[in-house]
Amino acid sequence: MTNFSHRQIDLSGGLRIGVETAGNPRGAPVVFSHAILTSSVMWRAQASLLADHGFRVLLLDTRGHGSSTPLSAPYAIEDLADDVVRVLDALDIQRAHFVGLSLGGMTGFSLGIRHPARIASLVLCDARADAPASYAAPWDERIDIARQYGCGALAESTVERWFGKDFLASHPYVKAQFVELIAGTSVEGFAGCARAIQKLDLLDQVDRIKVPTTLVVGAKDGVLPEAMSELAKRLPQAVLDVIPAAGHLPNIDQPVAFNASLLGHFERYKA
Repeated sequence: MTNFSHRQIDLSGGLRIGVETAGNPRGAPVVFSHAILTSSVMWRAQASLLADHGFRVLLLDTRGHGSSTPLSAPYAIEDLADDVVRVLDALDIQRAHFVGLSLGGMTGFSLGIRHPARIASLVLCDARADAPASYAAPWDERIDIARQYGCGALAESTVERWFGKDFLASHPYVKAQFVELIAGTSVEGFAGCARAIQKLDLLDQVDRIKVPTTLVVGAKDGVLPEAMSELAKRLPQAVLDVIPAAGHLPNIDQPVAFNASLLGHFERYKA
């Protein structure tokens, strides 16, 4: 069983980022970044897998999520990417692989564009690089609900959108875990990140990402398979993996296939 150690890293200005670490301290570092309304807990299985393969894994809680403190909303995706780099600086890590899903994947696009010298490779999952009106608009209502009733009021609709009713019915423990994660997210952290998502505008810059990249998407994740297929055409070193029968969090609902994709990435791009 993998042992994780936890600490908070002070990035100044009242922001403290929760970081869990495991694996070989001398191994190639891999940073994991999670979806909105969750925490680094969602990556525990994959972090353990890579730790067992000799990597040094770092699971970061995005500001206002998990054990990280919130700042006043709004944020920008660039702020979240800069948070990652500041954590790397604090840990004296010059270059790391990065694995991000949804909001974490958006953060990864920004990292690849803004901080190419700090990123060895990218695994970007179920994420887009832009926010067209049809995608941005629903976040206003979600923010209003969270501010009025707390993030727990978003839990049922969110987990159903991510996993589907059938999966949740047969995996009640997954539903319970993610309902708890969502309810435990700070309202300010959620609102800040939701505003960052609404302002996402990186599509015309992704061709600047030159590091080896694997794009991963659940086949049942709405319009994202098509969106990520288009992204793959724009990225010069991208491979696209579509995970059959998976939704928005393929590492959770199809872990065997997802883990194979993750290990395949590091096999292709030796650390």
